[in-house]
Amino acid sequence: MDSTVVRDVMTAEPPSVVASTSFKTIVRTLINHRVSALPVVDEAGRVVGVVSEGDLLHKEEFIGGDDYSPPLRARLRARISGASGAGGANSAEKAAANRADQLMSHPAVTVSPGTSVARAARVMERHGVKQLPVVTEGDYLVGMVTRRDLLMVFLRSDEDLAREVHTELVAALQPVGGEPPALSVDDGIVTLWGTVERRSLAQTLVRRASHVEGVVDVVSELDWRVDDVVPEYVHWRGSSW
Repeated sequence: MDSTVVRDVMTAEPPSVVASTSFKTIVRTLINHRVSALPVVDEAGRVVGVVSEGDLLHKEEFIGGDDYSPPLRARLRARISGASGAGGANSAEKAAANRADQLMSHPAVTVSPGTSVARAARVMERHGVKQLPVVTEGDYLVGMVTRRDLLMVFLRSDEDLAREVHTELVAALQPVGGEPPALSVDDGIVTLWGTVERRSLAQTLVRRASHVEGVVDVVSELDWRVDDVVPEYVHWRGSSW
């Protein structure tokens, strides 16, 4: 199976808003489409920012007076976002905002349709976001991918995973020869057992199995004939030192 990419799991033609979209219309669009964020696009359909539920909730935070101070966690998160280059208004400004261009975070953090789901997950983690607009060259909006979408790879059947893990093990053994170890898959957890020539080879097989998309964990019951993974200090004992 080829590596799963964003286009395989994204929502195509997602709802979006423009810079002048009003606060209430944004709320209505979020609720009607059951999404937590919306890309903000220009007249040509290019993504210029993202407005999320979090951006809108600042208005609730400041109800009750001008002396409101956001919780420490929120202030730290805002400070970290600012340090990492994220743009957009601060909490007080967003609380007073009424349009998408006043509320949105910009520039938007985006990915392309051909980005692997693993890389998309790393981008989300690095920027602290829960969804990413998917854009073509020129930043034209073609989709939206969420954390939930990225988890779809873990819904592969055990039979499908077993076939791909077996293929990976055969490929790993090709340079040295030999039969692949026995394996089973139960609810996404791969178990390998049998005997291979070297301990380093056993480690390679476990690593290759764990890299298959959708594998939750790998349990190794592999044995080996030669332990070639020896701490460096052991060699020093037999040296002239």
